[in-house]
Amino acid sequence: MLMIDIAGTQLSDEDKSLICHPWVIGVVLFTRNFTSVSQLQQLVQDIRALQSREIIIAVDHEGGRVQRFRDGFYPLPALSEIGALYVQDLTLACQLAEAVGYVSALELQSVGLDMTFAPVLDLNHGSSRVIGDRSFHQDPYIVTRLAAALCDGLHQGGFPAVGKHFPGHGYVTADSHESLPTDQRDFDLIEVTDLQPYQGLIKRDYLEGVMTAHVLYPHYDDVIASLSKKWIGEVLRKNLNFSGVIFSDCLSMAAVSQTYPDPLQRVELAYQAGSDVVLMCNIRPEVVRVIEDIKLMKKHLRAQNGATIMSKLRRHRQPHFPTFEHLNDIPAYQKACELLDKLTQKGAAVEQKRVEV
Repeated sequence: MLMIDIAGTQLSDEDKSLICHPWVIGVVLFTRNFTSVSQLQQLVQDIRALQSREIIIAVDHEGGRVQRFRDGFYPLPALSEIGALYVQDLTLACQLAEAVGYVSALELQSVGLDMTFAPVLDLNHGSSRVIGDRSFHQDPYIVTRLAAALCDGLHQGGFPAVGKHFPGHGYVTADSHESLPTDQRDFDLIEVTDLQPYQGLIKRDYLEGVMTAHVLYPHYDDVIASLSKKWIGEVLRKNLNFSGVIFSDCLSMAAVSQTYPDPLQRVELAYQAGSDVVLMCNIRPEVVRVIEDIKLMKKHLRAQNGATIMSKLRRHRQPHFPTFEHLNDIPAYQKACELLDKLTQKGAAVEQKRVEV
């Protein structure tokens, strides 16, 4: 089961051919695929029109610097802003986290999408360039509590919650888009820090999905976590008792592509480790090569895998939801946006005070 990308704001003939392939379960959209709400709605309609079967359409819409759709969508705050507020007003912080989940789910569902890869469960240890303000906080308890509130918002808006990046990307300095990060901590330390949000949310059945990290933890396994049977099979599935959908982070990223140049090997290892859905984006020749290897796909295609994945991810989906143009008719949506406006105004007031000083 693959999730792939598309090139632009309209479907090319090659895009259409790939999306129609039986091994493709979904499409991930990026900023390059968006110019306006109306264009996005048409693109989603065109994607769905290609298939008689259901297909997942997803996006990274966390907030802050990782929000792919901007014009017309509510500007979501970075999660670190909510985490900073927690120590002053925990009730308001939880309400704001819930509002982020609700607003993003309602807006995205109203234009036809199925999910956003959120929430970020990484701890902000202060060293990661790629995580940073995408994290709520360094304290695992605060991250767990705020992430639970964000999951509540996603569920209320009809979306699944997909925690990332398991088992934790926040301690390493390197960016896995560019190179392979290595975390030298031992398992016991990771267990009482970075794994805590996963343990807490899985125990409460808050997560429909988990996305793995392209990080190496040599004191536990000599294989990258996203390709590791020990991390995925033993820790996530067995120890944490996670029964939801496991997504690999994109296998075109340098952390894995430099270590395993052959895309077929990467996909093979991801499936062997226990991933249900493998992301292959931004390097079209690799996507084509993997899809054309029917032997590989047949080997790892699980019986009724697609239907099972859909049922798990859509358990909160609402049968009826408004179009984007009518969101303001929903009192709960208006209230959530007003809450987020308060956070924006509070941040602006703090910044103005700094300028005056």
